[in-house]
Order: sequence, then C-alpha cells, then structure tokens
Amino acid sequence: MASVLVASNRGPVSYTLGDDGTLSSRRGGGGLVSGLSAVDSQDSLWVCAALGDGDREAVRRGVAEPGVRMLDIDPEVYHDAYNGIANSMLWFLHHHLYDVPREPVFDAAFRRRWASYRAYNRAFAEALAAEAAEGAAVLVQDYHLALVPGMLRELRPDLRIGHFTHTPWVSPEYLRMVPDDIVEELLWGMLGADELGFHTWGWASFFIGCFQQREDSTGHAQGLWPSGDPWYGVEWRRHDTGKGRTRVRVYALGVDGDELRALAHRPQVDERLARLREEVGGRKTIVRVDRTELSKNILRGLMAYRELLTEHPEWRGEVVHLASAYPSRQDLESYRAYTASVVALAEEINAEFGTDDWQPVLVSVEDDFTRSLAAYRLADVALVNPVRDGMNLVAKEIPVVSDAGCALVLSTGAGAHRELGKDALTVDPFDVSATAEALHTALTMPAGERAERTARLAEAATALPPQRWFLDQLDALRAPSD
Repeated sequence: MASVLVASNRGPVSYTLGDDGTLSSRRGGGGLVSGLSAVDSQDSLWVCAALGDGDREAVRRGVAEPGVRMLDIDPEVYHDAYNGIANSMLWFLHHHLYDVPREPVFDAAFRRRWASYRAYNRAFAEALAAEAAEGAAVLVQDYHLALVPGMLRELRPDLRIGHFTHTPWVSPEYLRMVPDDIVEELLWGMLGADELGFHTWGWASFFIGCFQQREDSTGHAQGLWPSGDPWYGVEWRRHDTGKGRTRVRVYALGVDGDELRALAHRPQVDERLARLREEVGGRKTIVRVDRTELSKNILRGLMAYRELLTEHPEWRGEVVHLASAYPSRQDLESYRAYTASVVALAEEINAEFGTDDWQPVLVSVEDDFTRSLAAYRLADVALVNPVRDGMNLVAKEIPVVSDAGCALVLSTGAGAHRELGKDALTVDPFDVSATAEALHTALTMPAGERAERTARLAEAATALPPQRWFLDQLDALRAPSD
C-alpha cells in the first residue's frame, strides 16, 4: 500500500508494441515526473491510464514499472471521456474557446459522453482507494480527473486528497452555458478534495466565483473563510454528505534552471543550434514554441509578425521568425484545421516578403524538443501570446537558456504574466497591432536593458522548480486542517 499517490491521465512511462510482439518502454519527463522523484519510490504510486496499444498490452502481460499502475479502460469509454469531454468540452470551457453561436451543444450524445467521463473518473477513484494506505496523501491532476476527489472521498474518507488544475478555470459567467446538473457534479467532484491547487490567484478566484454562484442558486454551499496564509477556504454543506471544508491555494510552477540549462547544452542541441544559425544567417530572431493548441494564439502571432514587416519595412531581411508548432490533438478536426491554417499563413508571409536569400518564417510542425532548445538559445525575442493559458512554461524556459538574453513579449492571457509581467513587454492577446509594435520595441531594446530583464525573468522563472512545487503541495496536504 502506498502513502503518496499521484493520479493523472498520462503516466511517467509509455510502452510501444513492436511488430515482433516485443514491448519497449520510454520514460517521460515534465514537472510531475521530476516532482515525484523527491519522494521515496518504495512509498509512492502513480496511477494513470493506458493510452495506446503498447500500454494496454503491457497491462495485460503484467509488465509494470515499479511505482506505476496503468488502468486498461475500455477504449470507447476512454475515447468519449478524453476526446469527447476532457478535450472537447472541459478544455474549451476553461479556455473560453467556444464558437458560441454554434457550440456547445448539450444533447443526448453529450450525456452519453459525460457518462463515459464519469466511468473513467470512477475507475481512477476505485484504483486509488484500493492502493492507498490508511491516511495516505493523494494528489489528483487536472481537468481529466475533476470528479475523482468527490468519488474517492466517498470510498475512502480517511485519505488526504488534493487536486491541481494545470489549466485556467472557467469564469462564472461562461460556466452559465453548462446545464445545472453537470455544473453540480463538476463542482462537487472538485470539492471532495481537502486542497485545490491552481497556478494563479486569477484562476483560483474564478473557481471560488463559480462556487459562490452555485451557493446563490442551491443554498448547499456556505461560503468562504479567509486565512492569513496564501490560501482561501471554501466551507460547504450538502444535504447528502454533510458539511466540510476545502482549502484553495496557488502554486506557480517554475522550471529547474540547472536541469534545463544542462539539456540545452547537450552536443545534439549544439549541432542543431549551428544549423539554425546558418539558416538564420546572422539576423535577429523572434522565437515561439507551442503546441498547435487553439488557445496558444499562433495565428495572431503570425499576423503581428506580418504587420511588423509591413509597418516597419526596415526589418525586412533583418529578422527571422522561428516558430515551432508541435501538432496537438490531431484526432480532432478543429485542431487539424488550425494546424493547417498556421502552416498556410506562414507560407503566405514567406511568399509576400521572402527573397532569394531571406525566408521570413521558419516554421516547424514536428515535435522536436532538440530544435526548440536550440531556438531558445538563439532567441533575441520570445513571443508568448496565448489567449488564455494556465501557466505557460515556455515563457519561463526561454529566458533561462537564451545565450545572449532575450526580450519577452508576453500576453496578459498567460498565467505566467503575474510573475513575469513587470520585466516583459505586455500585450493584449487579441491586439495584433499592439503585438507588432511590442515586437519592434523588443527588437530595438538596448543590449544592457535586455540582459537585465532576462536575468530578472530567469530568477522569477526558477523560483518554484518542480520538486519544490510538488513537495509544497504534499506538505500542505499533510498539514492539519484548521
């Protein structure tokens, strides 16, 4: 039995099934993997979903990496829960992405998908209940598993349960689109946790606002109690489960500076950097690295670059936009169309402004972390302009590894803006013209000012590295309730 458990859709390891039937494993990275490494592996367990044929075959064969339990959830149930609800409803809701005249539609098909989402969360709750030692700490991750805390609370009231949301949280006004019974289930699922974590107080306050809105309409919830510490408590009462309290806290995830710099200076990155320098040809660079996710605002970023070249023709032939756009969720048509639009706009800019010896945009739509790290080091300007983003670690990573220092153009929609905004050039994510002018300001920034800003950005970016971020949540979860 484990005393520390993490639950997430994607686990720390994945398996590939070869043509000859052999299984090979690949260890993943990221903040959670790094964070959990701070805990004794013999005392911890990571519960995750089997995501592909290789993972499912590993489960069936009983191939298990120590400290990991994969759940072989029915593929149709998983598809409806992951693509139908998590990525097509909750993601769009929290990021305010709906084309409201057309979406959302809450019909019978939606209700069937929601039933799958409920079953998917139930599978996690039951696995956690079976694996947790008495009084264990359970840290549930993200919008995929929003119902797990409430379900797990019913199964194992002895556990200390935390939930962290890595995305923004939907505003109370936007949430009004969702049917009352779905809102009820979503919020009470979250309130099964002892601790709720968010990246910023902006996202935390939206959750509290949704709770208060629900309080006004149902009378079940009782209100808030403030603390002298950096958290708020939600005090609630339900006719079926009695009363309880949930603490709401903020943990602004940062990066491990030493680890990131080491990764960025490996020989393969040096080689890719040399090739990029040759392609750029000594010109200044504007760098962005994103998934082709609708909220990342890549299209408006490209529009701003085109306007920069139009309104400031002195930059023609003098700057190159290095854009890495990793394909994301290509099983959803809206994402495939968005990726195609990004490529098409980049081609339009190159056709309009390019010359025999200058290509204005070098766009990559491959998942190539080595190229991204090389671009980080080469960056004179970093462009991070999401419409709405839980944190956005790219805004923190580029200043940490940029060789000569970079000017950061950062939108107010990024969760990172609260920490980095005073040393970044702030833009409204919808204002293309203002973004173009910010790019011009960034490109003309004196070297001394750029270096000073970069140093302060890097310091802020590394203030709460993944291990500390994880352990702070674990310590708070284990602390006595007030």
